[in-house]
Amino acid sequence: MPDDAYLLCAEDAAAAFVFDAAGSTLCAAAGDGGGGDDDDDGCCSTVEEESAASIAELIGGEAQYSPRPDYPDRLRSRSIDPAVRAESVAWILKVQEYYGFVPLTAYLAVNYMDRFLSLHRLPQEDGWAMQLLAVTCLSLAAKMEETLVPSLLDLQVEGTSRYDFDPGTVGRMELIVLTALNWRLRSVTPFTFIDFFACKVDPGGRHTRCLIARATQVILAAMHDIEFLDHCPSSMAAAAVLCATGETPSLESVSPGAAVSWCIGLAEEGISRCYRLMRQLVTGNVQTRVASTTMAAVNLCCSDEVLSSHSSTSTSTSTSTSSPPPAKRRKRPPTTAT
Repeated sequence: MPDDAYLLCAEDAAAAFVFDAAGSTLCAAAGDGGGGDDDDDGCCSTVEEESAASIAELIGGEAQYSPRPDYPDRLRSRSIDPAVRAESVAWILKVQEYYGFVPLTAYLAVNYMDRFLSLHRLPQEDGWAMQLLAVTCLSLAAKMEETLVPSLLDLQVEGTSRYDFDPGTVGRMELIVLTALNWRLRSVTPFTFIDFFACKVDPGGRHTRCLIARATQVILAAMHDIEFLDHCPSSMAAAAVLCATGETPSLESVSPGAAVSWCIGLAEEGISRCYRLMRQLVTGNVQTRVASTTMAAVNLCCSDEVLSSHSSTSTSTSTSTSSPPPAKRRKRPPTTAT
């Protein structure tokens, strides 16, 4: 029986073995035991040609995990309200920070939301439908990536939104979203590529965690800006790693043209355009809500002496996160929400 006979949800065999639990590709594709913080030097040395082939295959299929091509223009023309989308992105990042979810969880939630909105129109009155979609997408993303997932009621953190949705309503909306996305939740995202690209920049692995932490911050900040919807995940990952490399004094800057050599399928024009946008984002000091552990990693990233202590701090932070008491219920959305 072929290897992919056991796969569900129309996933392919390459996607199944390339992704690890954190949504990155390096450890699974390269044979690393999990990308542990204790062995950065050996991590990048295990990247082989098979890894590059797997990454190239993912680049070739990444478009099927993106919103429809006309979606960014619909946001620019306000056919879909970009302010409402931005509010939903901010809420997702706020809850991600509150519970200490991994960055991939937030990115996946926004990815599901954008893909759904590119296919379906939602009622605009009072904003309850968009809020229900945001709650639903974050719930699905958390189930995909998190070990401990708050209840649907606790996920709707007190004080962050106008409505609370009962679990039955969210559950029914989950089925609607899953059907719209053809049950393809293991999306190709920039986090699929950043470990691999960071190792290309820093083969010795000395600054790899620094580069990944900084690239992660830039990617999360970019989710607010609809201009990045024009760019595929691999270009965003490459551009973010280039930004991180340029801010690391002990590493030589890499041009978008040189980055194309990292893997088959990368396009210099796409990386260049995305890199210019990200540089504007960084130099403009755009404020965004990101996970506190990620911010700590960025602040410490260029000091080799403190990287190991940051690793233990991040671990303790994530393991000590607990659910707050059940939120006080606020007004219910219209019954038409279902």
